[in-house]
Amino acid sequence: MQASLDTFKAAAGGPSPLVVSQAQVDAVPFPQIKVTTVSSEGVMALIRQRGDLQFWVASGKQVLLIRDGLVVRTVGLGADLDGTRWQGRSPFQQGLHRVPDGYRSTRQIDVVEGYQLGITITSRFQRRGIETLEILDKPYALLRIDEDIEAQALGFHARNRYWVDPVDGTIVQSEQHLTPRLSLTITQLKPARKEAP
Repeated sequence: MQASLDTFKAAAGGPSPLVVSQAQVDAVPFPQIKVTTVSSEGVMALIRQRGDLQFWVASGKQVLLIRDGLVVRTVGLGADLDGTRWQGRSPFQQGLHRVPDGYRSTRQIDVVEGYQLGITITSRFQRRGIETLEILDKPYALLRIDEDIEAQALGFHARNRYWVDPVDGTIVQSEQHLTPRLSLTITQLKPARKEAP
């Protein structure tokens, strides 16, 4: 597993596929996610949680801050996202499985590159139905929800995709475009346990 945690390195032509087994995941006593960028792939562990904010870290010191399944800040991944703020309530807080089709929201982001602060991102959510994904050789029937995002100030638009547990709303896998030059695919390998209500 240490080798997996050390895989955030640049790779020409994209990352080599990272093969992780259930036994390797079980051998590490922390919740884990697999994270893929355009040029790297690795496993990150949850080392701290403050309220609903999770701190995921790779051994190479890359950090993701995730709130309710959405990456809100990154460190050490290149064109980093420095912060995310919602106008109104975050749809991720209520659970994407509860968000109505066509729901619109607005958030502001800060981008490290060029010190761009307070960039407005508008988004629209669409429910795409149940899809089956295989994670660690197990099939999961998940609700796919697409989020079309646009930042007019940057001339940037993209489609984020989330595969959500239709019962409790946990985002099991996602493709998130965080800045014009940073996108991540995140897969839950060993999810963090939800706190009892």
